[in-house]
Amino acid sequence: MFLVKRLLEEDGDYDERAVAFGVAVQAFSGGIAQLLIMRGADASQCAPDELLSLSQAVDSGSPALVEALLNNSIRDRYAKSELLEMRDLARSWHEAGVEAELRRRTGSQDDLVRTEVQDDEYYMVGELTLGGMTVRDGHGAIVTDLEELLGIRASCEELMARALDHDQDHTAWGRAAILLSHRRDEETWTAAATLRVHTDPSRRLFGAELMRLMELFADSHEDEFAVLAVDTLTDWSAEETDIAVLTTVLHGLASYAGPRAEAALLAHVGHLDAGVRQAVANGLGTRLGSTYLSDEAREALLALMTDADTEVRIAACRQAGETRNGDPALTNAMAALLHHPERRVQLVAVYGLALHDDERCVEASRRLGPPRPGFRDEEMGYLDVAWRYERRRDGI
Repeated sequence: MFLVKRLLEEDGDYDERAVAFGVAVQAFSGGIAQLLIMRGADASQCAPDELLSLSQAVDSGSPALVEALLNNSIRDRYAKSELLEMRDLARSWHEAGVEAELRRRTGSQDDLVRTEVQDDEYYMVGELTLGGMTVRDGHGAIVTDLEELLGIRASCEELMARALDHDQDHTAWGRAAILLSHRRDEETWTAAATLRVHTDPSRRLFGAELMRLMELFADSHEDEFAVLAVDTLTDWSAEETDIAVLTTVLHGLASYAGPRAEAALLAHVGHLDAGVRQAVANGLGTRLGSTYLSDEAREALLALMTDADTEVRIAACRQAGETRNGDPALTNAMAALLHHPERRVQLVAVYGLALHDDERCVEASRRLGPPRPGFRDEEMGYLDVAWRYERRRDGI
């Protein structure tokens, strides 16, 4: 995937990207096909016989591949009746279980080979090989995607069951959580609240993720379910003992500014787990254009910018930068990170200083030079802020 990103940065020929899209689909590389679409490939330039059939994509078990074939530019190639058949095909794989269906189709009783693979930019799936046939276990996620496309409303219980068949890195988990969080109804909220007290940490984790997303996707902080989510997550943070669940609970407070949420975050600023401290750093700061930062949050960010963990330092520096209040203690702490051995830390320090209109970002951005091949989008997001500050400073 990294190599493809690097090549796409160098190649501006969109006709070739469309050809590459067809090649990626034929090679069952759904993640690469999606990336090509995001970078300008026009799937409609590929004739139907130059792509896999939708049934082949569904059989493959790759949600990314199915999603690529259902891109807006070619979606009208498939009649509703065909989409319903594909939903049923994916459901049959999901209900039978991939291993059982593989054994039925191949007739093999050999040992199954299973690995975890990246299916798209964000999520993993299991990949199973038996009797010369390889299939991914994303059929539950494919069912969810096709139901959403067809306007079929699966029950909250069914969507949760599809997610909880897997861990949180699996695409079925992510797709179900996002879909449910957008429903914003009593059924979903009750399910999430019930999971809070479940004895199984994986169930609590899904409940925390639902609440986090319900707050994140709210139209405003006054939204009924956003308020409920923040209140619940604030209380939850004081009693959760599982680190993964606690981390998600704290991330759920990251987009909300309020004294209770801030106090809940500050209570974990010295936690032994770096992931928890990173969640704290992500949540401290200002919101809604305000430059106000409480003394407690300021001291916490200063401490976290010296954390032993690189990801914690990056999160704290980013939040300190986005306060945009010119606080000398914050800008000096960010300036100290300009000499950190890792380029990622230097980049976020340049970004933070530029947001504070601190001219130390100019020379530092020059030292860093242009974005590295393969990291152009990410690094441009930081460097461009410094370049824009320099132009403002120089009246250009």
